[in-house]
Amino acid sequence: MVLEMKVPSPGESITEVEIATWLVEDGDYVEKDQAIAEVDSDKATLELPAEASGTITLKAEEGDAVAVGAVVCLIDTSAAKPEGDAAPKEEKKETPKAETASAPKAVETKTYASGSASPAAKKILAEKGIDAGSVSGSGKDGRVTKNDAVQAVPSMGTPTGGSRGTTRSKMSMLRRKVAERLVDVKNTTAMLTTFNEVDMAPIFELRKEYKETFKAKHGVGLGFMSFFTLAVVRALKMYPAVNSMIDGKEMLTYDFCDISIAVSGPKGLMVPVIRNAEHLSFRGVESEVKRLALRARDGQITVDEMTGGTFTITNGGVFGSMLSTPIINPPQSAILGMHNIVERPVAINGGVAIRPIMYVALSYDHRIIDGKESVGFLVAIKEALENPVEILMDNNITKALEL
Repeated sequence: MVLEMKVPSPGESITEVEIATWLVEDGDYVEKDQAIAEVDSDKATLELPAEASGTITLKAEEGDAVAVGAVVCLIDTSAAKPEGDAAPKEEKKETPKAETASAPKAVETKTYASGSASPAAKKILAEKGIDAGSVSGSGKDGRVTKNDAVQAVPSMGTPTGGSRGTTRSKMSMLRRKVAERLVDVKNTTAMLTTFNEVDMAPIFELRKEYKETFKAKHGVGLGFMSFFTLAVVRALKMYPAVNSMIDGKEMLTYDFCDISIAVSGPKGLMVPVIRNAEHLSFRGVESEVKRLALRARDGQITVDEMTGGTFTITNGGVFGSMLSTPIINPPQSAILGMHNIVERPVAINGGVAIRPIMYVALSYDHRIIDGKESVGFLVAIKEALENPVEILMDNNITKALEL
C-alpha cells in the first residue's frame, strides 16, 4: 500500500509552508513518527513526522512552497525494512551549500616599460604619482600618449589578489515574513520611541543576595526578565491604552497581559508568549521564560505558542546593544526594549556615584497612545525597577520569591 503524506495545517490562517530541509533521502526506509523534514511557515519552523513505516518517495524539493493539504511524499508501507538497519537516522542531511559566485577573472592588462611613454606623458604621470607601466597606451604599439596620461586616474586601492566572490542564499519563509511585517509596521503606524534610564543597583543587590537560594528552591535562576515582566504588568494596568490595539475604527483594550518575549532561535527571531503574566510570580515568570527559550532554541516552538500577545519585551542587551528603537510587533501597539547594563557616573544627592545603568526604550503607536501615556508608562517601569522591594514585592521578599 502506498500512503500519500500531505502537509498538515500548522495553525489557523496559514495556507502554505516551505520545505526547508529534507532529513531523509529519496528511497530511504523510514519509521513511523520519524522526523523526515523541517518545514517553514511564516511563523515557525516545524518538523514533519512520517505517518507510517516504509520506503519514502519525495514529491517536493527543498525550497518549494507547498500548499497545506498538498502531497509532499509517498510512503510504500508494504516495503520490507532492510536487514541490518539500526534505529532511524537522526542525523540531519547536509543541506546543499549556497551557490557561490566565483571571483571575477582579473582583466588581463598589458603592461609597458617606462620607455614606451612619451616624455610629456612621463612628466604628467610622475606628477600624479602613477607608474607608467600600469597605464594602457592608445598610441602606436601601445605607446602611452599625453592624452592617456591626462586621463589616467590613481588607484583608490591596492589589488591584493584576494577573493571578491559573493554568496547568494534564499531567505526562509519565516525570515521573509518577518521582513514584510517590519516594513508594514513602519509604513502603517505612527511609531515613536521614548527613552529613559534605570539604576539597576537595587535589582543587582537582590539577585546577589537571593539568586542561589532562589535557584536551589525553584530550579531556575532569578534573572532580569521576571523583574521587567512584573514591572510591565503593573504599568499596563496603570496605562491600559498601551495594552490595546486598533481594530478597524475601534480601539480594543485587553483586560489581561499576554507578554511576548523576543528570543533568538536557530531560524531567526521568535516571539513566544507568556500567557496571563498578571497571575505569575517571580518563579512563574522565570520558569515560563526558560521553558519557551529552550523550545525556541531546540526548534520545538509551536505556532500557538507564538500567536497573540498584547505587549512585547525585547532584550538587545544580551548582544551588547546600548540603545535602540525597537519596532512594534503588530498588531500590538507598543514594545519595550532592554539594553546592556554599564557602570556610569550619576548624580545622587548632590554627589557623584558609579551605578549600573540600563537605558530602556518604549516604541509605541501614536495613533492610540499619547505622549503623556507613553512617558508615564516608561516612568512607571523605571519606578518599579528602582524600588523592586516596595513596588514589586510589597515589602515582603521571602513571600514574593516563595522562599
